[in-house]
This record gives sequence, structure tokens and C-alpha cells, in this order.
Amino acid sequence: MTEETKAATHFGEDVFGEEAISTYLSKDTAKKLQATISEGKPLDPSIAGEVAHGIRHWAMDRRATHYTHWFLPMTGASAEKHDSFLELKDGEPIMQFSGKNLIVGEPDASSFPSGGIRSTFEARGYTAWDPTSPAFIKRHSNGATLCIPTAFCAYTGESLDKKTPLLRSMQALDKSLKRLMRLFGWGEAHTGCTLGAEQEYFLVDKEYWKKRPDLVLTGRTLFGAPSAKGQQLEDHYFGTIPERVLSFMNDVERELWKLGIPAKTRHNEVAPAQFELAPQFEELNLASDHNMLVMDVLRTVADRHGFKCLLHEKPYAGVNGSGKHNNWSVAYGGRNLLDPGTNPQENALFLTMLCAVIEAVDKHADLLRASVAGAGNDHRLGANEAPPAVISIYIGDQLVGVLDRLESGNVAKSDDGGAMKIGVDTMPVIPKDATDRNRTSPFAFTGNKFEFRAPGSSVCCSGPMAVLNTIVAEAVDRIAGELEAADVAGKAKPGEHTVAFHDALQRILASSLKAHKRVVFNGNGYEPEWPKEAARRGLPNAPDTPSALAALANPSNAELFERYGVMTRRELESRHEILLEEYAKKVRIEGVCARDIAREMIFPAAKAEYLESVDAFAKAEKLGIGSGTAALRESVEELGAGLDGLKAALREIEAALAGDDDTATLVAMRKLREAADSLETRVAAERWPLPKYRDMLFLY
Repeated sequence: MTEETKAATHFGEDVFGEEAISTYLSKDTAKKLQATISEGKPLDPSIAGEVAHGIRHWAMDRRATHYTHWFLPMTGASAEKHDSFLELKDGEPIMQFSGKNLIVGEPDASSFPSGGIRSTFEARGYTAWDPTSPAFIKRHSNGATLCIPTAFCAYTGESLDKKTPLLRSMQALDKSLKRLMRLFGWGEAHTGCTLGAEQEYFLVDKEYWKKRPDLVLTGRTLFGAPSAKGQQLEDHYFGTIPERVLSFMNDVERELWKLGIPAKTRHNEVAPAQFELAPQFEELNLASDHNMLVMDVLRTVADRHGFKCLLHEKPYAGVNGSGKHNNWSVAYGGRNLLDPGTNPQENALFLTMLCAVIEAVDKHADLLRASVAGAGNDHRLGANEAPPAVISIYIGDQLVGVLDRLESGNVAKSDDGGAMKIGVDTMPVIPKDATDRNRTSPFAFTGNKFEFRAPGSSVCCSGPMAVLNTIVAEAVDRIAGELEAADVAGKAKPGEHTVAFHDALQRILASSLKAHKRVVFNGNGYEPEWPKEAARRGLPNAPDTPSALAALANPSNAELFERYGVMTRRELESRHEILLEEYAKKVRIEGVCARDIAREMIFPAAKAEYLESVDAFAKAEKLGIGSGTAALRESVEELGAGLDGLKAALREIEAALAGDDDTATLVAMRKLREAADSLETRVAAERWPLPKYRDMLFLY
């Protein structure tokens, strides 16, 4: 058996998937569970006991002794509380796992962020099994744990996690699309949202990481003069992967494949020591859970290989940051609604969905921006191939031409000389690569999907995708409502719509484009004129996290989420409070860390260099040596000025930390970094207390 064949046979072996279900459950129970997983049908409670029994036997066959309800609290990380299968019955030990243990758990929720939904002393919280995301095994050195993906809510039933709003948003989009597709003559079918989450990350040698308190405590370097060579030559991108890194990647992929995660692509990214892992597309909820596992596996395997995996959006200044490109698409009855198709009816569906997405993004750009807001992403957005904070859509010149014709009706002529008629004319064939990958666009159409490039590398995909599903559901509903009001759908089947239906649809889409095409921008988002042009168009520009999160306090946005059953007003308000508090805490942690490093490590090193230079200069002067004394004097003065500048910056950051103004802290941190980085170039390398960029950025 070849290595390739061996790898394939191990795919999904640590997942309670289709093969395990058919092996460990009865045929009838397996069928009911598969219907819940694949079709979104409610779980039949009568099968819970047998499913729990089967999962326990499967897990114990893989050396598992414990189980946990794996969930995604508002901390941004996954959480788990382990319980053993061991129970005492009449004083005798037995291994047991009930249906109740499978379906519901009760972890202590007192220390998880709740944003005011519950008081600290109210500890009760509940986890509820999500059968659409299969149970899996997490292995460790001398055993394994059964992990059951769950939603997490308070005693009141309100969501305390990132998974629940995503699941609700998928239901909302499904309901809206069913309404629209009935008007197109389609029967009842399943809506399938898919996601491909490209994960960027940095690796750094563990020994360097240990010597950088900023990396340990904040995930990014708060100090560091630029390396002479960074990414200027662009020679790292898609270059030969270093052997040590390749060994790490191989181990990562083996673990991911065992977990049923279809890791597909790996390569060097643009910045030195930066890499990317991309999976194949999966169902949205599963893909989101899998991405959380990808980050976990990256960190765990890196540690075994003598690395630390950095998932911060901007670990190093002056080189590319790391994002998480969310490639999103939606299908109905197995047909990708973002695929242009090859006939008039498919064109009509595609154009309807395209216009709905454009309308949604324009109307709710503030929510999309809020969904990717965070202290780390503030350092990334707007440079080095990361999109700007202004949310816009890139669709390529070919589609712009099609939409111009659609909007202008009988003004723009089709290829045969007549006016473009939606559902009658066939659009020019649009190949999958008709649109370039505009790296400066936050939201780009890439053939048969949209790539949301704004999310940062550490973010949980659930948040941005829940927002996207919800706003698209609203736009689809509005279009469907206007079609219903026009009373033109009748009982037509696909391909048999009346002229009146197509005329009404064309009017509706043309009106939508006229109102919302301002959000379409195919140009360079880094051009200094773009923010001015965006302002002229009326597009919002939230340059930092506090201003971006203001969207969550907007009553109209709360009404939107409540109307679609995705979040209550209170749940949205809680997230606003949690995210603002998280931002403030991260800024303060960075500020205190920067102050301590500068005061306890950098200042003493610079002082020692200064005193040594003073001593050398004094001795040269005393001995009456002429040559070299001018250089020594200059060195003393430069180091002295640097020490004065560092001390002044330390006083400023002390004052900022004494208050509660995050902006003042960030400004003081920048000044402190400038003073410290300037000293780094003047202090002997062997004396400088922090590993330098030139050491950390290049892996051999």
C-alpha cells in the first residue's frame, strides 16, 4: 500500500461519520440520524439513547476514556469540560454514556463573557448537541477524548456562543430562498451554504518566542526594527517550502485528515515565515467548526516541531498580516445559485442572487465591517494585500457590463442588437476565472462564489458568516416580496415563466442596482483617492474597532436580527459589550506589556551600551587620543538622545495607562516603539535583549 493510499484510508477515522454510523448503529437509527445531518431534519429524541451507546463504543475503541461538549463561547476560542465515562453502579465501576449526556450538558458558565445577559454569580449554562457537526476524537499522548460539537446558551435560553447565531442564520436564509425559488417554479429543496476558509499563519522558532514577552502575552511583536530583507523581493511567495516546515505541514495534514477535514492546499505566503492552509469547500456550519480545529491543530503540531504558530493578524510590522479568506456560496436543491449557468433561466437566477448580495452588502456594510472588527485586525486592514476598512464589492468588468445592460434596459444593447431581457437573453458565457482576484477588495466575486477577505486570521468564521447569511436573507425576501406583489409568477415551472414575470423581475433588479451599485468598486482599494470616492458615494468608513462596533448598537440592526430570528436585541447588545470590552482589555494588555519590556529589558540594555560608550570616550579623551573620539562622542550623543526619547515615551505610556483612553494608549505605544526601534539599531546585537526580526522571519 502506498503512502498516498494509507493517507486516504485514514481520512475521517477520528470522526463519527457515515461509516461509523452504519457500523455502530442499527440501520433504522442510522437512517434517522443521517437525515438530521444531511437534510437538517429535527433530531428524533427516541434514538438518542442508541446513538449515545454507539458513540461511546466507537470512542472507546479509539482509546477514549472521557467525553466533552465542545463549544464556541464568546472568548473567540473553543471550550471543553471533560467528564469520564466511568460511573459506579452498586459500588462497581462501569463505563456508561446516556442519551441525556449526549444531548445536553451543564458546564459552569460563570467565567464566560455574557455581556450582561447573566450575572457573574449565575453560573448555570447549557450545551446542546449539534448533530449536523459530527462528533470527533481528540487524541493526546496517552489517551483520547470524545468531542461532541454543541451550542451554548444561558439559563434563560439566550445564546452565549458563536455557533447558535450561525445555525439560526442558515435557517433564515433557507426560509427566504424557499420563498424566492417557489416563484421561480422550483419545488421544496434544501438550501446548502458552503464555506472554504483559507487560513494564513506565521511560524516562529519556539526558542525565539520564549524570549519575546510580547509574542507570549499578546501574539504580536510590540517592538522590532525592520530586517534589511523582508518581503521586498517577493521570493518567499510560493517558493520552495523549507524541509523543517514541510515536515510540520505533513503532520498537520495527517491530523486534519483523520478529523475529516479536507486540507487541500499548502504554500508559502508573501511574508517570510508566513504560510497558508486551504481546505476544500464544506457545509458552512461544519466548515466553521473545522476551521476552529485547524487553528488548534496548527498550534499543537507546531509545538511538537519546535515552532510556535502565530495566528495574530499582524505579528510583525512592515510585512503582510494574516487573514482568513471566507469563500462563501449558496446552493438550492444542489444548484449553486452563484454560478452564472449557460441558459436564460439559470442567468435569471444568478442575476437575482447577484443583485441580492450587492443590495445586502451595500445596505449592511456596517454590519459586515463590525463582524471582522478586532484589535488585531485594526493593524492589518488597509495594507500589504489586506483589504481596506471600507466595505465594497469587486465583480470584474465583464459582470459590470452585464449589470449595466440590465439596469439601463433598452439603452444598452445586447449582442444581437436588442435590449437585454432577463430570463430571455443568454448572457455572454462567464467562465469561472472571468474575475481577477482583487486583493484590495474586502468582498470579491470569484467565478461562482464570493470571497470575503476582511476577516482576520484568528477570527471564528461563524460571526461574519452569520451576518452575511442574514443580510442576504433580507435582500432575497425583499425581491421575493416585490415579485409576489406583481402577481406574475403563476404556476410556471422552471423554464416556462411568462413575459410578465421576466419584465417584473427585470424592473425589480434594475431598481435594486440603481439604489445599491455604489458599493461595486473594481479599482485599487489602496489608492489614496478611494476613501474620498467612497465618502462621496456614501459608503461607511469605520477605521478602527470601536467605530466599527457601533453598528451593533444601531436599533435598526437589532430589528433586522430579531426579525430573522438570528439574535434578540439583548443578544446583540451583549456582543457589542463583549467585543468592546475585549478590545479595551487587549489594548491595555499590550500597553502594559510594551511598558514593561521597554522599562525592564530595553532601557537597561541601552543604558549599558551608553555607559560603555561614555567610558570609552572618556578614556580616549584622557589619553589624548585624537582619532575615533569624534565617532565615540557622536555615538554617546545618539545613545543619550535615544535614552531620553525612550524615557519620555515611557512617561507618556504611564500616563495613558493611568487613564482609560484606548486611543491614547495606542498612540503612546507607537511612540514608545519608535524610540525603542531606533535604539535597536544603535545597541550591539549581543546586548539587545529581544530576538530581532532578521532572526525570527527566516526559517531554515
